[in-house]
Amino acid sequence: MEFTFPWPMSIGEWLAWSCAALTILLGLLLLFAPETGLRIFRLQTVPDHPEAVATARANMAGFYLGLGISCLLLAQPFLYLALGLSWALTGFGRLISMLSDDGSTAYNWVVLAIEIALALMALQFVFGLIP
Repeated sequence: MEFTFPWPMSIGEWLAWSCAALTILLGLLLLFAPETGLRIFRLQTVPDHPEAVATARANMAGFYLGLGISCLLLAQPFLYLALGLSWALTGFGRLISMLSDDGSTAYNWVVLAIEIALALMALQFVFGLIP
């Protein structure tokens, strides 16, 4: 069996591919510079608990890298669906937090817009909204 790298051929595929690439970049940041990544997310570690950095490297980076790399290597619509739904539910969780936890800050609104944009980049390809 021969493995070839599936290169995007249409605008819709390029948008979904770009979403996966951005997800990978975020995962790489969390893997190799977790404290910087946590600062971007406005999270802070406690000196007595190094497990917080391990969680950023393992749970957060592992998820972003695993799903993003799978999307780029296999380029299957169901993988892009999983990526888009993951970003959409991330945005939904942020929206629930903004409504329930009095978290309506400028930072949360900007990050919510980014999460929605990433979700739409993947989902529009899956549902054929942009060829």
